[in-house]
Amino acid sequence: MFCMEFENINEEAFSDLEKPRKTRNTPESDVIQKIGKERVTSLKNFILELNILIEEREKLSRMITSEVEKIKMEVDNFLKNNTSFDADGFRERNGLRLKQIEVSELELNEKVNCWRDVALLKKELRERQKELSEKQERVSMFDQILK
Repeated sequence: MFCMEFENINEEAFSDLEKPRKTRNTPESDVIQKIGKERVTSLKNFILELNILIEEREKLSRMITSEVEKIKMEVDNFLKNNTSFDADGFRERNGLRLKQIEVSELELNEKVNCWRDVALLKKELRERQKELSEKQERVSMFDQILK
């Protein structure tokens, strides 16, 4: 009996129900979209800055290493050219050798510090790239929902 009643229902019975409408952009949704896109733009700029910082840190390290190499070469050349065997010359040469060792230690420290700085910057870069990807996906989903 229920089946018969159900079969007799026609479309006129549903005519007063509203048809689903497409959602239109409201001022609130425009603001949300704008905020999402601003955040994406901000993250893109931050990622660019991180890449620049990485390049600049590596460039600085190369400059320091180059200067250290020049200093070591100058000391080495001085030691080779001045072969005096008196007590003052001997003390001077030993002092320069000690300075050469200190400069080499500074060079090693710079290489380690550069590696550490770049590793931290790259970690931050990866985190921001992941965050950017997530934000872009959310903005994309939100755009699809609104359309």
